[in-house]
Amino acid sequence: MPITPATAAHSSSSGTTEAILLELVDEDGVTIGTEEKLAAHQPPGRLHRAFSVFLFDERGRLLLQQRALGKYHSPGVWSNTCCGHPYPGEAPFAAAARRTFEELGVSPSLMAEAGTVRYNHPDPASGLVEQEYNHLFVGMVQSPLRPDPEEVGDTAFVTPDELTERHAKDTFSAWFMTVLDAARPAVRELTGPSAGW
Repeated sequence: MPITPATAAHSSSSGTTEAILLELVDEDGVTIGTEEKLAAHQPPGRLHRAFSVFLFDERGRLLLQQRALGKYHSPGVWSNTCCGHPYPGEAPFAAAARRTFEELGVSPSLMAEAGTVRYNHPDPASGLVEQEYNHLFVGMVQSPLRPDPEEVGDTAFVTPDELTERHAKDTFSAWFMTVLDAARPAVRELTGPSAGW
């Protein structure tokens, strides 16, 4: 899909299209300004605030989502339960809960902070760059999923072994293993030793 400003914008209640702004941050995660979403991802990328959510079912399986084919960034790839960017001034925790509901139609249970991770991941397919200061969250999903087809192509609950198999054959987001590895201590605390994370 061509990358245009329209694909990085959303419609307001008045029907006009508004640019989506991201919070730019310094290396300590302190807000230093804002930038339009697509512009922040153009090479070499501007360091901005993001979040990643990892939700698990009662059996300790991780909920993965396949990003919808219509998304302008990393379409069709598998990734963690939900990821995105807080609006300027929005708390990352609130943004993570909001976006999980918008994409998957569920509200996370027992969601807790799981630290932060900073990374720089170019996406070879789109040419965009993820320069992110990422807030990590783990929690449970305890109600049926109602994915938005414009955001989510497919979903799957996986054990660690199933994730290893899937990761070897399917395409995952450039940031997936970085955020999962950073969240693993909190994941283990949430799911317990028997889940194998």
